[in-house]
Amino acid sequence: MKATTTTLKKIGRLDRPDNNGSAQMFENPVLEKLSRTHISIPIVMFLGISSVSLYYAITTTIISYGIGALVLLIGILAFTFVEYMMHKHFFHMEPDNEVKDKLQYSVHGVHHDYPRDKDRLAMPPFVSAFYAMIFYFVFTFIMGDYALYFLPGFLFGYAAYLGVHYAVHAFQPPKNFLKILWVNHAVHHYKDPDVAFGVSSPLWDYILRTMPKKDK
Repeated sequence: MKATTTTLKKIGRLDRPDNNGSAQMFENPVLEKLSRTHISIPIVMFLGISSVSLYYAITTTIISYGIGALVLLIGILAFTFVEYMMHKHFFHMEPDNEVKDKLQYSVHGVHHDYPRDKDRLAMPPFVSAFYAMIFYFVFTFIMGDYALYFLPGFLFGYAAYLGVHYAVHAFQPPKNFLKILWVNHAVHHYKDPDVAFGVSSPLWDYILRTMPKKDK
């Protein structure tokens, strides 16, 4: 805990005044408005889709509750891995040409420039809905009826990620075991963008050795 406190003091918290403000992504006011969303909208959307999928999983399949619960948990774990890999290899891809540079900035670079912009801590609703549709068809193609349990787990993980990401940018770090999430994300934003890619969980940072080094 001592190292955690030292880290926060060194790099500052996520409410530093020099990171306030917001970028204008589009000249068209309609597109600019559509590029923003309140964090509750995609969270409610994902939880709603998860509930419907789980309902159909229970009422229309012969998969046992025990196996279904296991598949759901695997879905949550799978999301934490996808979150880590997307953050590390897509959001932080090397922008070695103009197209990649623009894509990387639009998807994630703008967030590093304006981490306190609460309207851009999640993808817009129509993008989130498109993601959910793609997930459903891909998972169904791969695993059939089991997708009805896997999808709720995956989307619950996604909703948890959005909630945690919003919390670490909007609120002060708590005085409990969750503080590591605030510390890791602060390190990622203000000290070393090549570590701490897991937002909702440090699991894959531990496994793949991208945890921030502790202060001595």
